[in-house]
Amino acid sequence: MITLLIVDDHSLVCTAIAKLLSSFPDIKVIGEVNSGEEAVKIAKDKKPDVILMDIRMPGIGGIKAIEKILASNPSIKIIALSAYTGDPLPAALLKAGIRGYLTKEASIEETVKAIRTVAAGKIYLEPRIAQQLALKSIPGSNSSTVDSLSARELDFMIKVVSGIDIQTIAEKLCVSSKTINSYRYRIYEKLNIKNDVELTLFAIRHGLLNEEGIKNARN
Repeated sequence: MITLLIVDDHSLVCTAIAKLLSSFPDIKVIGEVNSGEEAVKIAKDKKPDVILMDIRMPGIGGIKAIEKILASNPSIKIIALSAYTGDPLPAALLKAGIRGYLTKEASIEETVKAIRTVAAGKIYLEPRIAQQLALKSIPGSNSSTVDSLSARELDFMIKVVSGIDIQTIAEKLCVSSKTINSYRYRIYEKLNIKNDVELTLFAIRHGLLNEEGIKNARN
């Protein structure tokens, strides 16, 4: 039996996914929560085998929650659930320790396959995501600057280009304003850009800035 925690800031989505997945005899949903903070607490208390984690949520969000959960219990397998399909988010999250990556367009059958795969100790990537990562490994693909960004830096970048002020970002990520400015200039250096306008263009070019992303980042 695979114990599963579902994390999504939309309660109806959480409930619907839980109901569908509970119909499979080898999956037991042990919790449904709506924020990264709740996910960290429940993961510590109930120690699920697998967590299906939405990345863009209010509060600390999915990326910070992933860091906290894996720091406390690295044996938990986390599948990231995101609206984003492009670089550089999947690669950065894999570096951060996730074991699976699905988009919100994934079918329930594929979701079950992903849960079973990561529970067995393997990595599962939605086919188009796996293809993108495979293409990046081809010599001459010029992905070095993208790959240099960490999951935390990507999270910060999305918040900046979504129009959130520095103090609010600092509060959401639980760091100081000084640390936030350090993030900004480190990203500028890694991407060889000079300002937030160029940062926004980078985010658009890599599919990291859309209407849903802006809405979730601002919550």
